[in-house]
Amino acid sequence: MNKLEKMSKQVEEITRQLITEGNIKPQQMIVIGTSTSEVLGQHIGTSGAEMVASEIYKGIQSVQKDLDFYVAFQCCEHLNRALVVEREVLQQYVLEEVSVIPVAKAGGSMATFAYQHLKEPVVVENIKAHAGIDIGETLIGMHLKQVAVPLRPIFRQIGKARVNMAITRPKLIGGQRAVYEINNNNHRCK
Repeated sequence: MNKLEKMSKQVEEITRQLITEGNIKPQQMIVIGTSTSEVLGQHIGTSGAEMVASEIYKGIQSVQKDLDFYVAFQCCEHLNRALVVEREVLQQYVLEEVSVIPVAKAGGSMATFAYQHLKEPVVVENIKAHAGIDIGETLIGMHLKQVAVPLRPIFRQIGKARVNMAITRPKLIGGQRAVYEINNNNHRCK
């Protein structure tokens, strides 16, 4: 197995881990932030690589074929970290489309590759994803629902890039008398 195939397999495995441990349901959304430069051991935004984007995309798609979830690919800072999604996602989540086409130098290699390979790609400014994978410290937090909970990936690096993942949970509201699980003793207010 060469280095690129290994990357694809690692991405597949951490995506499966995220979906399983995050209990991601059909048609829930995950955000993917990737610096292909960092994967190659270069400074973010300096050495984008379509071949790396292709392998990462391949790893995610292999999981998506088996499990029904949506993916949003985060663009780089030059497009304000907008996201590439399928038009179906835009409609399902009632998102607002923006007019831009990601390219390697303004959008990043990963978002550009996704835009070129999704069935009906559109770009949106923001989402509230249920979970996410950050390859190369691209800062996906702005696109996660509250409350984000770190999830340690089985592979802490893809190529030379550090990997972080997060799942989300609903906010716990209330105070000392709040109840978070149903049992027979807490059905009535006193």
